[in-house]
Amino acid sequence: MSVPKLETMFDGHTTMLCRLMHPNDANIAGNVHGGTILKMIEEAGLIISTRHCNIGAQEECLCVLARVEKTDFLLPMYVGEVAHLTAAITYCSQHSVEVQVSVVGENIATGRKRTTNRATLWYVPCNKGGKIAVVPPIIYPSQEVEAKGRNRYERQKTHRQNADTNSPSMRDGWAMSKEIPHPQGGEMHTVENASSALIHLVGVGDCGVHGKVTGGVTMKLMDEVAGICAFRHCHSNVVTASMDATDFHRSISKGSILHIKSRPIFNSAKSLMIQVVVIVEERARDKEGRIEASMFCACSAFFTYVSLTKEGKPQTIPPLKLLTVEERERFEEGKCRYLKDKELRRSNM
Repeated sequence: MSVPKLETMFDGHTTMLCRLMHPNDANIAGNVHGGTILKMIEEAGLIISTRHCNIGAQEECLCVLARVEKTDFLLPMYVGEVAHLTAAITYCSQHSVEVQVSVVGENIATGRKRTTNRATLWYVPCNKGGKIAVVPPIIYPSQEVEAKGRNRYERQKTHRQNADTNSPSMRDGWAMSKEIPHPQGGEMHTVENASSALIHLVGVGDCGVHGKVTGGVTMKLMDEVAGICAFRHCHSNVVTASMDATDFHRSISKGSILHIKSRPIFNSAKSLMIQVVVIVEERARDKEGRIEASMFCACSAFFTYVSLTKEGKPQTIPPLKLLTVEERERFEEGKCRYLKDKELRRSNM
């Protein structure tokens, strides 16, 4: 099986990475964590976009992740397999780069290869001072390819501008504060019982060369917290099925404190949808030595998980017990998302 062709592969605008999957990349069942795959995808996108944006540049710049389109996990990746990532630049606007990434898992004992993921990411080039740089143009194979890329750019631009239109039930006090849920509180299979959180101090290892957290690190942490939430609800091995389109609103600096929170909002017969938010707490001393603290929401996302039996087969999800009006509102909104995605998948078959 050859590496699948992406939307458009332009000569000189592709790159490939590969890495062996180790036990510390996976859960107890041997499935590689979705967050690990997302982190590798983002690294491949960062490399190719940064390389391109420094062509002929007078000042060195680094590309930062601005958006990830909905990413489906088509097949699992296992410990011992080699992940092959192919990244291609498929569209450039004046200040942004679209990168499409394909992931293939290879069993190095049998030679069997499987496409496990495809993703589309948008990057913005920034210099050391944080100023957005101009993206060098690329030559498209045809006007039709360029027009399709422009349509994708305008579509994601509209989605980002409308990112704050989530209903109040999705942007409540829980979603917009650093308060952490009480672990294992409430009745079994309730929202309160499964809600989970992680506090993480951003260190050097989490950041790129400009001292800002990479999008891959953020997505990996988000997937870990969402996975804990799914495990608490299902009481079984769980795997990431998808991550909805996600916008990264602001950069996160070294030394910041991350409050990553998750809660279940909807379940179908075989899937569980989880809302994840990343609240950033920054602390600094002013000229008089007083500590100044500020907080903001860096990003939010909706992850979908599948519960597996001991044999690794999908099984029925325990239904969420909805105790409040707000929980029922979120459930209905999650259901709308689920049905819309289901219909979109059918139309693309």
